[in-house]
This record gives sequence, structure tokens and C-alpha cells, in this order.
Amino acid sequence: MKKYFLFSTISVLSSLMTFAQEETKEERKPGHYNENKFRQMYEEMATPNMFRTASGAPGPAYYQQKADYKMDIEIDDKNAKLFGNETITYHNNAPEKLEYLWVQLDQNMRSPESDTPLVSNQRMSPALTPDRYAKQFMEEPFQGGFHIDYVKDAKGNAMSYTINKTMMRINLKSPLKPGEKITFSIKWWYNINNYRVDGGRSGYEQFEDGNRLYVIAQFYPRMAVYNDVEGWQNMQFWGRGEFALPFGNFDVNITVPADHVMEATGVLQNRKDVFTSEQLKRWELAEKTFDKPVVIVTQEEAERAEKGFSDKKKTWKFKAQNVRDFGISTSRKFILDAMAVKLNTKTPMAISIYPKEANPLWGDYSTRAVAHTLKTYSHFTFDYPYPKAVSVSAEDQGMEYPMICWNFGRPDKEGKYTDRTKYGMLGVIIHEVGHNYFPMIVNSDERQWTWMDEGLNTFLEFQAEKTFDPNFPLDRGPADKIVPYMKGNQDFITPIMSNSENIFQFGNNAYGKPATGLNILRETIMGPELFDYAFKTYANRWKFKHPTPEDFFRTMEDASAVDLDWFWRGWFYSTDYVDIGIKDVKQYYVTLEPTEEMKNFAQRRGRFLRDMGPFIYLVDETNKEFNPETKKAFESKDIQILEEYLDKNYTAQEKSALKNPKYFYEVEFDKPGGMIMPIIAELEFEDGSKELHKFPAQIWRMNNQTAKRVFATDKKITKIQLDPKLETADIDVTNNTWPKEEVPSKFDELDKK
Repeated sequence: MKKYFLFSTISVLSSLMTFAQEETKEERKPGHYNENKFRQMYEEMATPNMFRTASGAPGPAYYQQKADYKMDIEIDDKNAKLFGNETITYHNNAPEKLEYLWVQLDQNMRSPESDTPLVSNQRMSPALTPDRYAKQFMEEPFQGGFHIDYVKDAKGNAMSYTINKTMMRINLKSPLKPGEKITFSIKWWYNINNYRVDGGRSGYEQFEDGNRLYVIAQFYPRMAVYNDVEGWQNMQFWGRGEFALPFGNFDVNITVPADHVMEATGVLQNRKDVFTSEQLKRWELAEKTFDKPVVIVTQEEAERAEKGFSDKKKTWKFKAQNVRDFGISTSRKFILDAMAVKLNTKTPMAISIYPKEANPLWGDYSTRAVAHTLKTYSHFTFDYPYPKAVSVSAEDQGMEYPMICWNFGRPDKEGKYTDRTKYGMLGVIIHEVGHNYFPMIVNSDERQWTWMDEGLNTFLEFQAEKTFDPNFPLDRGPADKIVPYMKGNQDFITPIMSNSENIFQFGNNAYGKPATGLNILRETIMGPELFDYAFKTYANRWKFKHPTPEDFFRTMEDASAVDLDWFWRGWFYSTDYVDIGIKDVKQYYVTLEPTEEMKNFAQRRGRFLRDMGPFIYLVDETNKEFNPETKKAFESKDIQILEEYLDKNYTAQEKSALKNPKYFYEVEFDKPGGMIMPIIAELEFEDGSKELHKFPAQIWRMNNQTAKRVFATDKKITKIQLDPKLETADIDVTNNTWPKEEVPSKFDELDKK
């Protein structure tokens, strides 16, 4: 009660003083548009409709297309070629007819006629190694790209098609009506690239012993996405922006040398034909083992196989239900281990395949990391719905596909490795396995919005790394890690909401900044309980569907009752940075005698103030009339009007429970940075104790630049520290303390490095 009395009085006086000052103004400013950072995002976001609702959920008219594939693939190991034929059944679930179909030909990026090398700026290097010189100026380009033998309809008749670089339009004789499906077949082949020489997200790795390790993806003509947002997603594949794909069922037969060991998307249908009887027994044991991996194809078996180079062939048969893509990895060098993972409703298999060159590192850690990832991600989203997750050792790679991914990180030739190598390998395994959730299941458009899969996945990778090993070096997620990027040159920073091909500093923009933003949302703005519920709601609403950024933004607000438009606008749509500081601190003293300024004001407003009085006055230490030696300070406990009020309105027991502040401080915060953020202020008192105060972001809603708070304490404040745990990605902590501390920032040291 006493606290309310004092502050209500101060508020009245403050309001009246403001009113008095406004009376003297003669000039009026011109009108202006609403630039408040808390305005709602109606201009930035697409209008909700029957396909996608204002709540962020799929609407009653939501639809998505389906593409089913039957394939026969053969890998010619001696000549590094892939041959394939496929039958595609495409289901038109859209409410409109389709006059043509678009198919992706991603391998054409490696064609000698590709435009991809032509869109990058070049500058002359002052020195080149002989291999770099030869590759840049002397060698002919790699002869990559799809060779299409035919496109035929279900009756075997040739179909008309047009190839535009990495896209192929299939020209239909008659439109495909809503609810109809069409079946057609494509036969093709291409030269498989040595990805360590020619680059690429897939290809083969050449070993000194003559063997190759294949990681095969984007290997077949794939249907593009058609949806309610932009029709056909047929943006060219330039190499960076990844993939937009419809869901469907796959039935794939893959023929390779008989001594190869393989993993691929889907469930292996003929394990008895490709495994030995001993390997089958080990697999059955692995399906019941939850605490450690079981080695199914041993290193000894792999070493025998890699010396053979069999001329015989073997076909591996896989089927996958409701997946958006398909990946294959095969080699005679592979060791294979596996273990079961117990989730609430599912029991998937965690699997690793790797050459002997990856041991002992991979045997010790890979499959355990896969299992831990599935458990962590399932906790934050939904139980992993697929039957397995495979980690493949592929040096210089880090790429993901449904149920399978390629990951770098190997020991040296003596089998030794540093912590950097170990944690680098673990980080990429967790990240790439995690991509099964985003975007393989929550199927966002990677070609347009890289952050929707990379950023969300990096955020969950951060959660998994923390719990896998308390000593894990966390590079992306903690707020302070993004500061060097946020305080960098604005000429080389783009908003997160930028197309994949137009992003500066790809890793910071699409991975680090969105992951950090989600971490700040969880830990500082929303709190774990609200955030986790909303995030899980988004994941479950959009699993096996195609969400947009608006669907994510709206769901996070809809499921939490937290208005976050200010955060999305600042963190995702702009390059604003956080910089909140302490502008001024004034200490106030309680007196019974008004200053001359107060007296003059009271005289002008006489009757109004007389009816409200008498007053307890608070005067700041900078007031020229203030002389603490001649005033009765509140510490004397001799303020008669207050004692009379308390005696009249409180019982003795209630009075004993009241606070008794002796020190009053008005703190003004400013915001040199454009990004809104909560104010976290830690008060330190003369006895060494501390007190934390947190004010929500809405404290800036009426004035986006400054904010004030009053602290009434029973102990003298000796220090005020903003953001003491570095939770907000504040780029300049030198203005975060009062009194100002002339100490170098930890980020200054990072800049020097």
C-alpha cells in the first residue's frame, strides 16, 4: 500500500508536469505514418485464407501434391556412371488443372553448359598451387549432367518435354484435372563426380587402394513442388538453395558390385539376399539392443571385401513410405553397426556405415550420436516416424536426405584425433540426422527459405549437443556467439528473410542467427514452457506438409498468447541489432518541502492540487534547490502525514509487513540499437547482495528509444548491470553498467582475433 501511494503520487505529479510543459509548445510537428516497432505485421505477412489460416494451421482447403516413384538404378563402379529408369505417378490434388509438369534435373548444374560457374564473381589470385592452376586454367570441365534417353507415357509413347537448365517441363497433351493422376517414365544416365575434386553434395570419394565410397543424391529426375503459395516451385538450382519436393512412396532397386555394403532411404526388402547368415543374426540382436551399437558388418569383413573388386552384381531393394526424397550410399569398404532407439511410440534403428579409415572415432561415437539426436528431437517435436536413421562417413561432406545423411570427420592415419575433430564430427552428425525433422518431415521450401530448415534444425542441434556432452563446444545457439556477426559491416549482412541465393555470410545468416533468435525466444522472452508447447504445435501441425514462414510465425503466437510481431520484424525481416544501455541514473530523496518549481506549479493549479494533497515530495539529487542537509530525509521515519495515513489504513500487523524503502532511483535506459529486447537489470547493493529485475519487451512500446523505471530499495545500490548473463546478443556491453566501467568488452577481444 505504501509503495502504491508513493508511486501513484509521483505518477500524478509527473503527468501534471508533462501537461504543463506541453501547454508552452507553439509549433506542431507534421503527421507521420505508424513506424512503431510493435505495429502488427499485416504488411509483411501473406493474407490468411482457406489454405492457410490466421492461426498458422493448415486450412480446410489445404492440399498438397503427391509423387510416387518406381526405380531401377545401376551404379557402374569401374566407370563411375549411374544408369536409371523410373516410373512416376503424379497425383493432382490441387483445385485447379495443370497444363504441364515441372521436373528437377539437379545434376545439370554440373553440365559443361551450366550457368552456375558464370554467376559468381571472380578475382585473380596472386598465387595458386599447381593443382588449382591446372584446374582453373587448363582442365576441361567435368562432363556432368543428366543424359535423358526418353520420356514416355503409360502406353510407351514419347512425351514432349523442354529442358531449361536444371528444370524440365513435361508438356501434357491435355490438362491434368483436379483429382486425376498421370503415370510416365524417364530413362537417364550421368557421370558420377568425384566430389572432393569437382565439388558437389553427392558423388564419390576415391581412396588410395582404388576403392570408391559413393554418396548418391539428386540422382534421378524429381518432381517439383506445386502448391497454393506460388504454383510451381521451379526456381533454377544454382548450387546453394536446396530443395523443394513433394511427398510420395518409393520402390527402388539398386544394382551394385556384389561385394558392396549399402544403406539407403527406406526399408530393405531383401536383407537375406545381401547379408550373410552371421550378419543377419547380428542385425536381429541390434534390433533388441538399446544401450550400445552392435557391429553387423565387421572391420575384418570390410577389409576382406575392399581387396576383392568383385565382377558380380547384387541388387538391393528398398521401399519407403511418405518421404520427399531418396539417398543411397554404397561401398565395399563399409563397416556397419546399429542399435535400437526407444521412443514413446516408436522404436527406430540408429545406424552408421563407415570405412576402416573412420575408426575408432566412428565406432565409438556415431551411432550413439544418432540415437541421442532422435531422442532429443522427438522430445521437442514428435516421435521420429521413420524406421531408421543412418549416418554415413563421407569426408568433406555434410548433407541430409530422408533416413540417411553424409557426415565428415575422421581420425588421422594412426587412428588419433583431436577434440576439434571429435566434436566437429559429432556436431555434423547431430545436425544432419536432425534434418530428418526439418525439412524432411516438416517440409519447408529450402530453395526459397534456407533458415526454415537450417535455422530451426541448428536450434535443436544446440539442445542436443548440450545434453550429449556437458563439455560440448557450442558454436551456434548461445546469444553471445552471434554478436561478432550482428555488429559487423551492414553492407555484408542481409535479413534472415532473404532468398538462399542472395545471402551474405550464409552460415551466420541462415544457421546461427535464427538458431540464436529461437534460443532467446525460449530462454528470455517466452520462457521454456510456452516456447516448447508452441514449437511442438508447429512441428505437429506441419509434419508431412509444406509450411511457410508465416505459418511458423503465426503458430508460435497462436499457441502461446505472446505477441511476437516486434521480434519477427526486427530479428528476421531486418538487420537491426541489439544495443541497450543505461543512459542516466538519478537518486531521489523524500522530503516534506516542495521545491520552488513545485510551488509555482501548485499555485497555478491550486485548487486541483490542494484537493489531492498533502504530498510527500521526491527530489532528485541534481536539482539545484536540493540540499539534503536542510531537508528531512525519509530515513528519519519522521514524516507525519505518512504515519497518519498508515495508522488510519493499516492494522499493526499489516504495518509490520510493509516494505520500508530508504533509497529511490530513477533509471533511464536507451536503445542505440534498432532491435527491441527485454530489459534485464541486475542491482548490486553495498552489502554485496544482488537482485534481478526483468522488464518485457513491451516496455518500449510507447517509446522505441528510451524507457524509465524507478527502483525503491532498503539498501543503497552500488552497481546496475544490464544483461548480466549475455542473454540478448547485445553488441556493446560497455554501456551496460552504472557507474560506467572502463573495461574492455569480451567482444573486443573476439574482434582482434
